[in-house]
Amino acid sequence: MRGILLLTRRYLAANKLKTAILLVCLTATFFLPLALKFLIARFEQDLLARGNATPLVVGVRGDRFDLVLKSLYFNSDSPGEVSAKELDDLQAEGRGLAIPIHADFSARDFPVVGTSLEYFDFRGLGVVQGSLPLRLGDAVLGANVARALQLGPGDSILTDQESLYNIAAIYPLKMHVTGVLGERGTPDDDAIFTDIKTSWIIAGIGHGHTDVAEPGKEALLLDKTDDLVVASAAVVEYNEITDANIASFHFHADRQHLPLTSVIYIPDSPKSATILKGRFKLSKTLQMLEPRVVLEELMGIVFQVKKFFDGSFLLVFATTALFLVLVVLLSLKLRERERQALFRIGCSRGVVFCMQATELLALIVVSALLAGAAAIALAEGLSTLVLR
Repeated sequence: MRGILLLTRRYLAANKLKTAILLVCLTATFFLPLALKFLIARFEQDLLARGNATPLVVGVRGDRFDLVLKSLYFNSDSPGEVSAKELDDLQAEGRGLAIPIHADFSARDFPVVGTSLEYFDFRGLGVVQGSLPLRLGDAVLGANVARALQLGPGDSILTDQESLYNIAAIYPLKMHVTGVLGERGTPDDDAIFTDIKTSWIIAGIGHGHTDVAEPGKEALLLDKTDDLVVASAAVVEYNEITDANIASFHFHADRQHLPLTSVIYIPDSPKSATILKGRFKLSKTLQMLEPRVVLEELMGIVFQVKKFFDGSFLLVFATTALFLVLVVLLSLKLRERERQALFRIGCSRGVVFCMQATELLALIVVSALLAGAAAIALAEGLSTLVLR
């Protein structure tokens, strides 16, 4: 056997071009189905892990996929808005913990998520620099955001302009970075978190401006009664919240009408979850979803698509097998003189067959190992990109 291995190694080394071509063809053939298999397995693992860690999500009735993906990953289309009244009602029921999510805006193309301090405890997020947002205008960065933008505590970041051509559009808000979150390998690493009230200011529902009631500001008034003050467009709104102007920020809507993307709900018991799910099933405007169930349904669609790819890969395998048969037959024809020489020096037909079979087996094993390593590396890298 040592002699067969020696002859195999010498032959492959002497025919570098042929060996390289076969390795590339076989590796590509093995790589495609292995990469898809590993990528889907990793994607499913990461997707369901996030879903399993989130008991319930409440949002406007409509596309359940958009609602769950927006609430957990902050990167899908907006599912609509639910009012803060629903958050207050859920908290008042006393059956668990309600966490608001408002994720309709971005800064430097990273999602800006308005939420409460309970969210950080719920997700196990802690700061490695600075502190969590404690007042209006504060923001804490996910690990990947801080790394990509080279920002940290003491820096500032502007929210993205919603429209470049509409002069009446909402002004970008300059947020103060108070901290950087530790890396968790989740979508939280790619988000910017702020207080829920700050997200309402970004939305233009709340703002701060010069006090038109101050002496010398009469020119800014258009009308004034005991109940109403009408100011002109010359009043400049603040686009940064500072110690000097924070007291001037206010909202032009009752709290119960302020919008949320969704509410993450952590029930205190399975009984509470069942009661709440039953109540929301009767609602015509709202829905309560289990993210795990919705994501499993989404993965079911992915696996249906995977069946199509599996069928195409079978055709590729069959084509490659025929290609190998052709190569082997041509090789046997071209190596007829080589075989005759081996016979003359005493090699049996079995030894010659084993030598050529070992050459093919070695190529297949090396190609499979290369394809497997490349597929695992690709799955590790792309799974996080797909989720984010």
